[in-house]
Amino acid sequence: MARDWDEVLRDQGYRITPQRQLVLEAVNTLGHATPEELLAEVQKTAAAVNLSTIYRTLEVLEQVGLVTHAHIGHGAPTYHSVEEDAHIHLVCDTCQDVQSISVDAAELFIQALRDKAGFETDVSHVSVHGQCAKCMDRQKLL
Repeated sequence: MARDWDEVLRDQGYRITPQRQLVLEAVNTLGHATPEELLAEVQKTAAAVNLSTIYRTLEVLEQVGLVTHAHIGHGAPTYHSVEEDAHIHLVCDTCQDVQSISVDAAELFIQALRDKAGFETDVSHVSVHGQCAKCMDRQKLL
């Protein structure tokens, strides 16, 4: 990111807090993580932080554009840094592995939605479910 996270928060009227720093560091460390996974990471440093603090902090960090989320499964959203290139999440329904693929892979689909429905797609929240190559290979061996 061109500007530091603390500058982004200050510019939008938010204070710099230890909790915000810890949550942002956890997001960057874990890559893609649910609030519960972020809580476990943050509690390695600050045991008193609770899940409601994680959710409130993620809401602020997303509002100012430092993190974003995707709905990868049926549970809680998964958060990741906006410093990553825009990507689509590929979720294996067999092993639960999550891979990222560039949004360029969906360019024709995005254009078709634009042309046929006048719909502008936010692919940062997209996840595609199926079966990964490893699981398909294992299945072939059975």
